[in-house]
Amino acid sequence: MKSKPKNDSMSIRDCMKSNVISISETATIREVAAMIVKKHIGLLPVVDKDNKLVGVVGLRDLLNLELPDFVRFIEDLDFVHDFGAVETTRPTARILDKSVKSLMKDAETVDEDCGLLRAYALMLQHNLHDMPVLSKDGRLMGIASRVDIGTAILSAWEKVE
Repeated sequence: MKSKPKNDSMSIRDCMKSNVISISETATIREVAAMIVKKHIGLLPVVDKDNKLVGVVGLRDLLNLELPDFVRFIEDLDFVHDFGAVETTRPTARILDKSVKSLMKDAETVDEDCGLLRAYALMLQHNLHDMPVLSKDGRLMGIASRVDIGTAILSAWEKVE
């Protein structure tokens, strides 16, 4: 099996989205939700004043604020056809006005020189659909999705003879 020449290999930098939408670590949960709705995104990096990543908040984290507690304890929800009155509940203003820091999680990240297969494997291992890409000094450089990585890998198949 031949190894690829160095100039033919791709790194995450080659396929990531570099126009990244992020939010300040001083934001509230309400502001995070508004940004996710406005930009129609599923993962929002949280950055400090120097654009260094301090965490992430995902759509799933926000929606978990509204899910009834019993959902976490029931393995099979097939018998629950409707959540009834729970469908119209919303988090309280006290919760929505809390700091994003109370909801954000540490992020699994890769540096901008990471190879595509390694990045994809990490995403599978951690069940991620999107992953922040950082510079060597920890600044947010981009976001890569499974689709970004997968299509970049598959595009190389066109060159196979």
